[in-house]
Amino acid sequence: MSVLLGSDTRVLVQGLGREGSFHAGRMKEYGTRVVGATKPGKGGTTQEGIPLFDTVARAVDATGANASIIFVPAAHARDALLEAIDAAVGLVIAITEGIPVRDMLTVTAALEGSASVLIGPNCPGAITPGECKMGIMPAENFSPGGIGFVSRSGTLTYEIADLLTKSGLGQSTCLGIGGDPVIGLPTPDAVRHLNEDDATEAIVIVGEIGGSAEERAAEYMRAFGKKPAVGFIAGRSAPAGKRMGHAGAIVSGSQGTADSKVRAFEEAGITVATAPSEIPQLVRDALRGRG
Repeated sequence: MSVLLGSDTRVLVQGLGREGSFHAGRMKEYGTRVVGATKPGKGGTTQEGIPLFDTVARAVDATGANASIIFVPAAHARDALLEAIDAAVGLVIAITEGIPVRDMLTVTAALEGSASVLIGPNCPGAITPGECKMGIMPAENFSPGGIGFVSRSGTLTYEIADLLTKSGLGQSTCLGIGGDPVIGLPTPDAVRHLNEDDATEAIVIVGEIGGSAEERAAEYMRAFGKKPAVGFIAGRSAPAGKRMGHAGAIVSGSQGTADSKVRAFEEAGITVATAPSEIPQLVRDALRGRG
């Protein structure tokens, strides 16, 4: 079992430009089933061995695609997202950064009651190691196993996965959800997916200052948690009111502070690392404590 993507995932690429082409190639090399791409006006042709379609709906009809990854530039990303949602694509991953908040509010409204789950935007993507990679992450940092992983930070996704892999702790599914103010799959929902996954033995939750997603994830785990969990909060040294990295990583007053997130994790029984290097041992300790 896997979370959201696996060996049966059939991927459509929206935006087969330079970046899209490069990463589509890396996904195919990994074994991901890239079944098509959209390029208006080029339907019926191929590019680098990938069949092209004029619209998402036609691609879904022809290929059975059940997932889409979006590399479309920010100015056109809203329309690409809405097209995928309208075509009832089950999993949509938006790599694009710089999508205006106003556009994302339109997208999140369209997601309500739809058949689609959106990861991103401005994210590294998702991977079920050994089965399917949808994103820009370096595949060699990941390995199959039982550790579920959700992160708002792209760079920390790669770093912590590499630390876990080198410690012999493979991953079930890793979700790089992005750190923009408005995203499709927030931390609490990502944690819920991992908590309910039979293949996941423990969960690593990597958050950032800003917003309340980590506090809400802690509330969920306190009420429904079935798996041991380890947390890490990036940006603990950031000055109050200072934007650090992601647009969503900004603290206002006491809301979204590192201290409030750490306190929420600890009150929910989630062990908190003070540095990424501590995470593998804390995961081992958490698994041992469960046994």
